[in-house]
Amino acid sequence: MELGADSKKKTIIAISLMVLALIFVAVRFLPDSPAAAKYTPPTATPEPTHRNIVRRSGNGKKATTLSAENSLDPTLRYDWLKASEDTKYQGAGRNIFRAEDPVIPKPIAKVQIQAPVVPQGPPPPPPINLKFFGFANKPGEAKKIFLSQGEDVFIAGEGDIVDRRYKILHITPVSVEVEDVLNNNRQSIPLTQG
Repeated sequence: MELGADSKKKTIIAISLMVLALIFVAVRFLPDSPAAAKYTPPTATPEPTHRNIVRRSGNGKKATTLSAENSLDPTLRYDWLKASEDTKYQGAGRNIFRAEDPVIPKPIAKVQIQAPVVPQGPPPPPPINLKFFGFANKPGEAKKIFLSQGEDVFIAGEGDIVDRRYKILHITPVSVEVEDVLNNNRQSIPLTQG
């Protein structure tokens, strides 16, 4: 594979730049190089060994002066804790979240007159929700009727129990009398046209 003249020049320039970059890195960062000896990373300034801490009370006067001999000492300072426990924080008594002082009206005691409690009887029994919509007659048999409850249809005669709850008492041409045997409730259901 032969390279053209232009490609050879570009390759030589790229290789020479890489060599210069490697030399720069080696001189700058290797510990044995003279340039690295001149470079020293910045260090943090040491803290003073003695420091006074002045605590102020709520009225602005100096209350206690605390001193620390070594600020990096991790031991718990009970005297500092005791001094901070005695601090009383007192506010001016205003709400910092409101621009003006709100006027809060005092509640007025209302006299409530209670109506006398009237004893009520037992609640009325639930209504019978059967619909009477027709007859089923055969010659020589007792009269039977069609009753519906929702989508359920029942055929019953006098004395029969429907839906394990309702007893058919009397059948007339325009209505039927039904008794709810669970609640002892009687109701007359008219013939519905429809």
